[in-house]
Amino acid sequence: MKGNEMFTGVVFRLGPLEVTGTVVTTWVIVALLGLGAWLITRRLQTDRPGRIQTLAEGIISAAEAAIRAVAPDHVRLLLPFITTLWIFIVIANLVGLIPGLHSPTRDLSATSALALLVFFSVHWFGIRDQGLKNYLRHYLSPTPLMLPFHIISEISRTIALAVRLFGNILSLETAALLILIVAGFLAPIPILMLHIIEALVQAYIFGMLALIYVAGGLQSQQLRQQLGQTQTDNNKENSGE
Repeated sequence: MKGNEMFTGVVFRLGPLEVTGTVVTTWVIVALLGLGAWLITRRLQTDRPGRIQTLAEGIISAAEAAIRAVAPDHVRLLLPFITTLWIFIVIANLVGLIPGLHSPTRDLSATSALALLVFFSVHWFGIRDQGLKNYLRHYLSPTPLMLPFHIISEISRTIALAVRLFGNILSLETAALLILIVAGFLAPIPILMLHIIEALVQAYIFGMLALIYVAGGLQSQQLRQQLGQTQTDNNKENSGE
């Protein structure tokens, strides 16, 4: 496979379906995450937790704090989805460090799937929390004329999520490859550290944007109520004058 491919090559076929290297790598990551979660949670210790359990609890606590800062009323609702998304993207970004493998997130099809997952999750959580009618009403606020702009915003931010992660990871791996070709293996450690830091940063950005989008959908009803209450208070003040 060429290093600058947007879509990795086909590994095997299942009838008319083509299974690419990105799909296979993603399956392996998902399987390892599931196995790791089962191994960590099957023997939890409350009095003397081991190192792995302590690390897992630290990751959950950090994700919980980040969610509470953005959506304090929906921490338990969003914690499984956002934490899983973060962990998956971190591992997917770091897979490129393994010789012979490429990060699934350097494939536009993979990042598009993640962006679509966020897109549908925004509406799923919003409808689940507010009901279909109340949730859809915010697309007509403050006036029905805003409906086309709301739709364009939803589509554009989804495309931006996919392209941003894809472009950053692809450029990171390409730059690392070029440096290794030019400088050989004289500077592998700085390149390795750069890859790790950038992988963590890109995963954090994607996860935070997903969290903000989902929280925005959940809080749309609350924001409308606050605006309505503010308008009522202003009307009372004006009538009192």
